[in-house]
Amino acid sequence: MTKVNVKAKLGKDTIKVDSEKHIKIKQDVCRTCKEKYCLYVCPAQVYSLNKEGDIVLDLDGCLECGTCRIACIKESIDWTYPRGGFGVQFKCG
Repeated sequence: MTKVNVKAKLGKDTIKVDSEKHIKIKQDVCRTCKEKYCLYVCPAQVYSLNKEGDIVLDLDGCLECGTCRIACIKESIDWTYPRGGFGVQFKCG
C-alpha cells in the first residue's frame, strides 16, 4: 500500500490571498462557544486562539472546503468562496 504525504501534496498548491476576507466570524458568539470545533476540523489549521481566548483567522492557507461552516454548531461563521482570481489553486502531482 502506498502512503500519501498530505503536506507534500498541499505544498504544491498555490494560494492567491485576497485582502477581502471570504470568512468572517461573530466573535461575540465564538466567545461563548465551549466546543470551538473550528479549531479542530479545519485541515489547513486556519483557526487559532489568541491570549484573550478569541478566535483568530489566518486565511493565507485556506483550502476553501467549507468544513468550518458545517462544523460550527453556533452558526457564527459567514463563509463564501473568495472573489474570482483569488483563493486556492489545486495542483495534481
